[in-house]
Amino acid sequence: MSESILAGLGTLGGGITGYIIPFLFVLTVVVFFHELGHFLIARLCGVRVLVFSIGFGPELIGFNDRHGTRWKIAAIPLGGYVKFFGDENAASVPDQDAVATMAPAERRQSFHYQSVGRRAAIVAAGPIANFILAIAIFAAVFAIYGKQTTAARVDTVQADSAAAAAGFQAGDVVVAIDGRPIESFSDMQRIVSASAGQPLQVTVDRGGVRLELKAVPALREVKDNFGNTHRIGVLGISRSMAPGDLRFERVDPVRAVWLGTQETWFVVERTLSYLGGVIAGREAADQLGGPIRIAQVSGQVATVGFVALINLAAILSVSIGLLNLFPVPLLDGGHLLFYGIEAVRGRPLSDRAQEFGFRVGLAIVVMLMIFATFNDILHLAAS
Repeated sequence: MSESILAGLGTLGGGITGYIIPFLFVLTVVVFFHELGHFLIARLCGVRVLVFSIGFGPELIGFNDRHGTRWKIAAIPLGGYVKFFGDENAASVPDQDAVATMAPAERRQSFHYQSVGRRAAIVAAGPIANFILAIAIFAAVFAIYGKQTTAARVDTVQADSAAAAAGFQAGDVVVAIDGRPIESFSDMQRIVSASAGQPLQVTVDRGGVRLELKAVPALREVKDNFGNTHRIGVLGISRSMAPGDLRFERVDPVRAVWLGTQETWFVVERTLSYLGGVIAGREAADQLGGPIRIAQVSGQVATVGFVALINLAAILSVSIGLLNLFPVPLLDGGHLLFYGIEAVRGRPLSDRAQEFGFRVGLAIVVMLMIFATFNDILHLAAS
């Protein structure tokens, strides 16, 4: 196994242009817009921003703008931060001594003297910016390239498959699953792939007659075009490729935004469903990936083309926005949790309680990073 891991790491490390550059592009775009959300709303609220950093650690390059903000790129490209006036560190922990001795004019520019509502808005702006970025990317792709779909018509049914057991026949058109309208074969695949072992009520049109079929997708391991293995639910049917079942439509800007919003929501829904499955024991946690997996996938997707790469950036943007909303101290969601408690109590938690929360949050984040990196290494060994 050690030889496989070394070979995988060698492949990753050797592909500077193939893996590292696409990885840095995707991550930089996502992190920049996340931090830009914090930055813009902070400025709108009159808060002085000291540092806008892409990456952590020693500064590689930077400049000061006319408001005194230091914009910089740091050596460790695994995130970023915005440091406000009165912050002690990149996690926006207040510098108690500096905050306590501020003059009234300085307090108006300090993040920590803003109202609960303004602080919550500044913190929430980061994840919201990630969702807006994803919608914008998806919408731009739809507006430029249109939408190509395949009708949800069954071409063949595999013997001894979940579809055969449910009574599917060639020519059936799936029109709804559990009451959700199905407009294309892809719509059906998305639901089925996330529903392994779960009964689905499938409405089909068979020669003009509506029938209700009960299907339970089977869990299968499938490989994508890059050789990566995924465990998904399958019915065991193939799509019809008849000319009448292939559709292409141009998309106007308004509909493109709506489709982009739907795509973004699908990523949110699928992510939450997977995490819920992990907690409930229905899903394996080995699908969770970290920086190494992101770098590998970025390099693979980059070989397909720029459109595929920016689509990956959109998906990653949704994931980072959603992750940051989890109520874990140190993340944006943890700050929002503290502000919610402050709004209910009428006063903030004690410094000791907040410090304890940040330590717990740091431990959780570090453990998740270690676990994800371990999964990445195992993935490299198996590839």
